[in-house]
Amino acid sequence: MTFLSPVWLWLLVPALMIAVLYVVMYLRRSRYALRFTNLDLLDKLAPKRPGWRRHVPATAFMAMLVLLVVGFARPTAEVRVPREEATIVVAFDVSASMQATDVAPDRFTAAREAARRFVEDLPSRFNLGLVTFSSSASVSVPPTDDRAAVLSAIDRLTTDAGTAIGEAVFSSLDAIDALEAQERPPAHIVLMSDGSSTMGRSPELAAQEATSRGVPVSTIAYGTSEGTIQLGGRETLVPVDGPALRELAEGTGGGFYEAASGDELRAVYDDIGSSVGYRTERQEIWPWFVGVALLGAVVAAGTSLFWFSRIL
Repeated sequence: MTFLSPVWLWLLVPALMIAVLYVVMYLRRSRYALRFTNLDLLDKLAPKRPGWRRHVPATAFMAMLVLLVVGFARPTAEVRVPREEATIVVAFDVSASMQATDVAPDRFTAAREAARRFVEDLPSRFNLGLVTFSSSASVSVPPTDDRAAVLSAIDRLTTDAGTAIGEAVFSSLDAIDALEAQERPPAHIVLMSDGSSTMGRSPELAAQEATSRGVPVSTIAYGTSEGTIQLGGRETLVPVDGPALRELAEGTGGGFYEAASGDELRAVYDDIGSSVGYRTERQEIWPWFVGVALLGAVVAAGTSLFWFSRIL
């Protein structure tokens, strides 16, 4: 929490002095009471002692003063608010390694289901595009608010050989630029892959280009180190390459995620959808402090009037 007018916080000094004075006066009163040795007569003169209740109005009053001072200092805090608009491009790996069955029933099927859920849950006010990549990358659906078109394209996906991660980023950036010819809303690329980049421009070059255009790339390393596929009649190991995807994400200001199952992949998509659907901005929160301060004033006056028949 930060303050836009911190000079007002100096008023906490006299408020603290009032609190100290109250404690001093209370201790002096207690000391005088101990000098009165005739306890039977004291019980007749003051049979009902207020005890802890005597401190409630004063405590509420002090809380009111402190909260009002803090409110005058105009405190601010970071608040998550929904984005009005944004462009999201999902880059989907359709390389042959996605046929591996280390994720039930296989990587490709589980990934399609998770992508469908991500598309369905994303706010309708966002533009959403789909880029597929294997040996090359292509824009399957340009960014649009037509969710049915994106879902239909996901259902038609098939696998192919090769993995061109860098080309996928470049194609996603081009799709974003083609849509946003005028005022550009925030854009984000979500790239899911299960292997290393083997073709096309390098992920490092793609990261530099995404950074220069101000588009973060969040990556999902999907699969396990034990994944295998049948290639040329032989069983071939197709482990996921997490470090390369992490480097791509961190180099562009995006997030890096790992998913070793369909459930984990769906959870990752949920997390990404929540993060890109909101932005963090600093807002003034002084009304909360003033509101609670007024409540403290009511408590101070009410308890004093009810218990002691006086207002403070």
